[in-house]
Amino acid sequence: MNKKNIGQKILNFPLTRIIIGIIVVVGIYVVSQLFLSELLKLSSMTKELNNLVVGAVSAILAILSYVLLYRFYEKRKITELSTVRIGKYLTAGVLLGIILQSLTILIIYLKGGFTIVSINSILFIIPSLTMAFSSAIFEEILFRGIIFRIIEEKLGSYLALIISALIFGTLHLANPNSSLIVALGLAIQAGLLLASAYIYARNLWFPIAIHFAWNFTQSGIFGAIVSGNTLNKSLLTTKIQGADWFTGGQFGPEGSIQATIFCLIATIVLLILCYKQKKIIKPYWKEG
Repeated sequence: MNKKNIGQKILNFPLTRIIIGIIVVVGIYVVSQLFLSELLKLSSMTKELNNLVVGAVSAILAILSYVLLYRFYEKRKITELSTVRIGKYLTAGVLLGIILQSLTILIIYLKGGFTIVSINSILFIIPSLTMAFSSAIFEEILFRGIIFRIIEEKLGSYLALIISALIFGTLHLANPNSSLIVALGLAIQAGLLLASAYIYARNLWFPIAIHFAWNFTQSGIFGAIVSGNTLNKSLLTTKIQGADWFTGGQFGPEGSIQATIFCLIATIVLLILCYKQKKIIKPYWKEG
């Protein structure tokens, strides 16, 4: 075996493709945010509008870097970002994300832990809109487009679901006010649900839309903390109180038991549909 063949095997090895993808996409996303943030300080726009522009442009650059990299690297069409039926998947994803988050908040309300203090200007949604838009695109490109997709090719859908979900949950241990239980809940809520959405649609638009709607509804509408981070402005100023198990405590409603249960139910439904429609990929040792 010559050096060229060894080099090609290393370059095409799944872990290599994942690492290179992460370096390129994360690098371009972070650098573009830093560059644009400094550049827009010279403008007369408000801080919220500056952040919106930075978030939107960096998210678009993350998509473009992914498309260009893997079109060249894997020598294929990037079907997972095809615009075919994009409206259908974006609409379905947004509706599903809104419903799941609203059900989560409904439990808090029914237990007397959710109170609306005031209704604010529509402009108050801008910070949450920025966060939800950019993070949904960036994280889905990273976790479902790169990590899940490439693992699934070799190890099959089920193992890829477990591995990518555990990675997603583990990384959220670093978030403020996180814990092992919270990370496990996120592994189920986002890790399993969003990867199942990818399997079902075989595109990234469906999980991107779910992710966006979940985060935006949580912070931009209901005024709740997202993943333990600082509370943004929101359409509703609310007071959330009660036991951590149904409010999520300082981590936000994502840390609640009902959020995990509702997302798990949605995951199971999607996986049943995937199985019936023969969209589940077998591991390489079971092919043929």
